Amino acid sequence: MSRLSQPTGALACLLAGAALISFSAVMVRLVSVGPSSSAFYRMLIGGVALAVWSRLRGKSLWGGWVGLGSACLAGLLFALDLTLWHRAILLLGPGLSTILANFQVFVVAGVGVLVLGERPGWRLGAAIPLAMFGLWLLVGVRWQGLGPGYHYGVGLGLLAACAYGSYLLCLRWSVRRVGGLDPMSSVALMSLVCAGLLLAEMWRSGESLIVNSAWDWGWLAVYGLACHAGGWVLISLGLKQVAASRAGLVLLLQPTLAFGWDVLFFGRSTTPLEAGGALLAVAAIYLGATGRPAAK
Repeated sequence: MSRLSQPTGALACLLAGAALISFSAVMVRLVSVGPSSSAFYRMLIGGVALAVWSRLRGKSLWGGWVGLGSACLAGLLFALDLTLWHRAILLLGPGLSTILANFQVFVVAGVGVLVLGERPGWRLGAAIPLAMFGLWLLVGVRWQGLGPGYHYGVGLGLLAACAYGSYLLCLRWSVRRVGGLDPMSSVALMSLVCAGLLLAEMWRSGESLIVNSAWDWGWLAVYGLACHAGGWVLISLGLKQVAASRAGLVLLLQPTLAFGWDVLFFGRSTTPLEAGGALLAVAAIYLGATGRPAAK
């Protein structure tokens, strides 16, 4: 992919990447392997594909010790995110688990404003509470009367949001500050590190590496190549020129679409309040994408 030269192109990459990774939870539900196993194959298949592509383009996978350290940190955070999120998917379904994990918007936006010195304009300032209200309507948690498994899944989803937001900030810092690696090589290195960490988690939890059917291999290939490799290269390119607080809001497209896939593919029942929450989330994405925060 060519280097982006305009903010509009960066936003388009973020939106396209978010759309691709919105199918991730669908893949996790479709395969009949454990949650850590599906995460491992996602990162291994996607990481190897990106590494091969990078080498064919003449790009190096070595960006110095700082680049390796940032890849290890990003890989650790993403491995933690996937471990928590995949378990939440199996407990709550693709839609709700992905929405909860994407409360990352508040982690990313908070750090962007409070730590990185980004100054939100009125559109971005309006988008954040609108996104919060839309997500609240979408979640629609009827806490009383729901079992401990549901409560546990909600907790896992919120913890995944913290790990996911930290990962996005680490990835953004890496692609903007660490020299020697282009975005594709950076994501490839991070993915391979993450795959190694997930393999260790599989050994710890006793999950098997065995994949029993050609269908499962097919879904895992789509998960690794399209949802992961394609999606995260686009997101990495977009993160280079988009402020952190705005990027988090644009990526809300992922849980909104994931909720739609849950309804379409798995027959999730939807109330009018949840449908209204989806519309509000889309409105928040629009405001976040068209606002003009001033990055420090």
